[in-house]
Amino acid sequence: MTTLTMSPGGTASTTSRTVIRPGILPPPGARQWVSACPVGRLVPGRGVAVLLPRGAQAALFLLTTGMIYAVDNLDPYAGAAVISRGLTGDRAGEPTVASPLLKQVFSLRTGAALDDPDISLPTYAVRVQHGIVRIGIPLP
Repeated sequence: MTTLTMSPGGTASTTSRTVIRPGILPPPGARQWVSACPVGRLVPGRGVAVLLPRGAQAALFLLTTGMIYAVDNLDPYAGAAVISRGLTGDRAGEPTVASPLLKQVFSLRTGAALDDPDISLPTYAVRVQHGIVRIGIPLP
């Protein structure tokens, strides 16, 4: 997104800024919102591991499109908490992350393994409030 700014002397200048948009709209239902990190700490295209209540972990991703996604950090194939270190990309327009260990590719929107319909990562709702990224954990 480009913003046009006028200086006091009447000179126009443009600045670019990233528009942050949560990638998954939260489904209905009660949830606990956990603060993850300030938006400014996220690097487009790179993941961050976030500790959740009860010892679970999420992998949080800011894509170059400005979309933010959160999926479970545990690789279902390797059993290691490494998804946050995966490579982001897309497959036919679907935002993806590839596990850094065995290279399986998962949809960031749905968590589905794109090459194995029987495997998926849990996904989490994401929102940004006052510059802080928050992850929605469904209540039991």
